[in-house]
Amino acid sequence: MIQDAYHSYHAVDLGARTAQASPVQLVLILTDGLIEELARARAHIVARRYEAKAQSLEKCVAILNGLSSALDLEQGGELVQNLERLYDFCARQLYKAGQQLEPRHVDEVVELLQTLRNGWQGLQARHG
Repeated sequence: MIQDAYHSYHAVDLGARTAQASPVQLVLILTDGLIEELARARAHIVARRYEAKAQSLEKCVAILNGLSSALDLEQGGELVQNLERLYDFCARQLYKAGQQLEPRHVDEVVELLQTLRNGWQGLQARHG
């Protein structure tokens, strides 16, 4: 019951935050959600909760795919191509984490995403 209320509140809060968000803010919101889900996936791997691990990693890959599909590959140039490769690398690492039950692969993805997130935050700070 409490879990359902939390998810309902979280969904409303997320909807409110995304309704008027800039593209950079949306990327930050998705990245934050991805990092949160990666923490859950890592915990599931460590605790050997295989079904929950699979569901959590699936959510993570879906978010990565969403971030990747939003890239403008035709107009974005080399930076966008590098982002696409980074998202693809992260997805492959998560598949490895799921197959090998190795949390270090998740840790590597988190580290990359936190670095990327810091860059997006810097961009947002410079452009309001």
